[in-house]
Amino acid sequence: MTKQVALVGGTGRLGTIIGQVIDELEGFEVVRVLTSSSDLAELDGADLVVDASTPQVSIDVVRAAVERGINVLVGTSGWSAERIALMRPLVDAAETGAVFIPNFSLGSVLGSALAAAAAPFFPSAEIIEAHRDTKTDSPSGTAVRTAELIAAARADLGPVNAPHADQRARGQQVASVPIHSLRRPGVIARQDIVLSGAGESLTFTHDTVDSAEAYAPGIRLAVPFALDARGVFVGLENMIDIGIQARS
Repeated sequence: MTKQVALVGGTGRLGTIIGQVIDELEGFEVVRVLTSSSDLAELDGADLVVDASTPQVSIDVVRAAVERGINVLVGTSGWSAERIALMRPLVDAAETGAVFIPNFSLGSVLGSALAAAAAPFFPSAEIIEAHRDTKTDSPSGTAVRTAELIAAARADLGPVNAPHADQRARGQQVASVPIHSLRRPGVIARQDIVLSGAGESLTFTHDTVDSAEAYAPGIRLAVPFALDARGVFVGLENMIDIGIQARS
């Protein structure tokens, strides 16, 4: 039986890509496309809710889905570990599933995982992320997730070295890692993770040059996974074996 998907934020850039991929997935059909201002009662009857709305609306979408006993796949940015933690009791009580994907790009997931694996060997870590000037939130969800993974990998060592972190020009600290956000035309998405130690540095760079091509493989993995999930999951790394045992 074809599973019915309600897509929130389906008219936006990411939502349009997700909708196109779902339409090509066997066994799934987007039956409702909602905007960020739609009445969430329209979620009734869906087998899966996919959220590509805005950071301000996303938490309401997740709550509405969970309250209806519907699993939800979240591609919206702005979900920190603290914010996700608020959803865990609701998801567990409802015996549903909520899957949060900071970035649907497999390359981005690999870059962040590799950086987290290397982070315990370097005392300093900083992230520079760039998105198009129409992105309304900063730092990006990908950068937040990367910083959280780095901090988890260094849990036994303590926070990274971030001198003069009280100065605004030093970026926003997430889990002790300074993040510098660029919002400019002519870019889709780029993240540089710079690890530094005595006499050397190591940089992991991921550059998205075509969002539809980059995100499609991750969306194909995430949609079926989210349909059957129970509990809260964060990141595509739950769906692929990347051969790295990093804390999350």
